[in-house]
Amino acid sequence: MSSTTSGKQTPSCNGYSARVVCLIPARYSSSRFEGKPLADLCGRPMVRHVYDRVLRSGRVSFTAVVTDDERIFRAVRGFGGNAIMTSPRHRSGTDRIAEAAASLDLDGRDIVVNVQGDQPLFEPDQIAEVIEPLVRDEALAFSTLIYRIRRQEEISHPHAVKVVFDREGFALYFSRAQVPYVRDTEGKADYYKHHGIYAYRRSFLAEFAALEQSRLERLEALEQLRALENGFRIKVVESAYDSVEVDSPEELERVRRILEGKGT
Repeated sequence: MSSTTSGKQTPSCNGYSARVVCLIPARYSSSRFEGKPLADLCGRPMVRHVYDRVLRSGRVSFTAVVTDDERIFRAVRGFGGNAIMTSPRHRSGTDRIAEAAASLDLDGRDIVVNVQGDQPLFEPDQIAEVIEPLVRDEALAFSTLIYRIRRQEEISHPHAVKVVFDREGFALYFSRAQVPYVRDTEGKADYYKHHGIYAYRRSFLAEFAALEQSRLERLEALEQLRALENGFRIKVVESAYDSVEVDSPEELERVRRILEGKGT
């Protein structure tokens, strides 16, 4: 496995030095935004912004874009990045990650981070945030980031996935709908948005990929529901950072304005 970063020490999990790799799923085909990983963003393809931010985290020993498209593969290799080709038949980004992880020399306890290829503004420190529960507790297999919603329009927007969780910080449900629903008009709830940044044990990925696509996963188009429906627990970590997911040309333009210092 080639090294792409870093000066920081390998995280230790109960005495075992867990390796951390980051895989970035990127699809060319999209009903909402065809070819978005290669969309120009301030002179560079969007996926390169994601890749470069992963390298800046200083927490991973290997980074690669995982794709089923030759155009994305060639673009990543063209800027000097690692790229892994996978099957075009995967049901989700996590299934694609599982295939790529199986091709790497990883122990079952090692940690695989999934940063979506449409998050060009994610903060490099978010990698440290998402892996922390797995570093502290080897029994945990799956964690993800959430952020308390501050922009009112995101509460009802289906692109902003909401999450509710228990008192121990484990996810109860993810939905594109507004959850929780406040029945009493005098009641008030905090709403949390799910960031598409995950950390998994390598061993969990093999189990996940072997599962049938679940009913709720199909209904909501949210792969993490497959884990919940099959009894896996997902530790949520409240991030200090927001992150814009680019699902449309309009959102790409918003990100461009942010990078140019002209918007929020």
